[in-house]
This record gives sequence, structure tokens and C-alpha cells, in this order.
Amino acid sequence: MAEKPKSMVLGVVVAAVFAGLGRMVFQKVKADRAAREQHVTAPLDEATRARISDALRTPKQS
Repeated sequence: MAEKPKSMVLGVVVAAVFAGLGRMVFQKVKADRAAREQHVTAPLDEATRARISDALRTPKQS
């Protein structure tokens, strides 16, 4: 009795999924490293920048 040849589609799909996940993880690590080196957390709007600037300029009153 001859065996049916196994389909390679599943193997190709699994390889593509793992390659995609690996690429996403690599991009995330690369982006995190770049953000850490530049000390960037999130973009700030003008109102937030002004509040931070005022808070840093005015001395604390005890």
C-alpha cells in the first residue's frame, strides 16, 4: 500500500508564522534599545511641556 505524500503547506505556514514573530520581536527589542539610548518615553504636547517646565523652574515651598 502506497502512502500519501504529506502536504508541505502546513510546514511552510508554520515557518512563515515563526519568521514573522521573530521579526516582530527583533523590531521591538531594537526600538526599545533606541528609546532607552535617547531617553524617549512618549511625545509631549505643548501644554504638558509648559507644566513640566513651570514645575522645574519654581522652587518648592516647604
